[in-house]
Amino acid sequence: MSDKETLSVYAARADEYSALADADTQSNPALAAFIAALPDGADVLDLGSGPGAAAAAMARAGLRATAWDPVAEMVTLAARNEGVAAEQKGFDDLTGTACYDGIWASFSLLHAPREAFPRYLAAIARALRPGGVFHIGMKTGTGSKRDGIGRLYTYYTTKELSGLLAAAGFTVSDVTTGEDAGLDGVIAPWVRIIARA
Repeated sequence: MSDKETLSVYAARADEYSALADADTQSNPALAAFIAALPDGADVLDLGSGPGAAAAAMARAGLRATAWDPVAEMVTLAARNEGVAAEQKGFDDLTGTACYDGIWASFSLLHAPREAFPRYLAAIARALRPGGVFHIGMKTGTGSKRDGIGRLYTYYTTKELSGLLAAAGFTVSDVTTGEDAGLDGVIAPWVRIIARA
């Protein structure tokens, strides 16, 4: 994700976003299900981690957690969490093969350009070990647009996202939908999908 305006919003509002992420993590059944689906001591990547709240929960559960985010301010916050290896990296840095048992991408890939999205899903599939667990959270809809605070979003329907996951070699095992207010304060619909490589 390289949209400068989106990155600058997260840099400027890192502490505010961290408070939202902490609250979400404390009451997030998807995160609990993701952790439960992994073996003890699994290697996990929080891709587009923000302040690393999810990675911190994974580390507390005994997983070997790495947090990647392209925003330096977010990486600084993530690095404060015990047991989390935080690095300033983005989607294009995911080039390894069979590196992780699980990859968590919670409302981060929605900032990826539509033309790059299949390539990123393929890279995630390669980076997972056989049978690895992938969680993706996305706002649902169609098209691309900026929100009221300047972040650029690319939207997908649940059916479209499931098809893209299948094309990348994933088997979808769980789909949950809902709606919440984000950093911009606007209530928006979303989907969370857990899939296996």
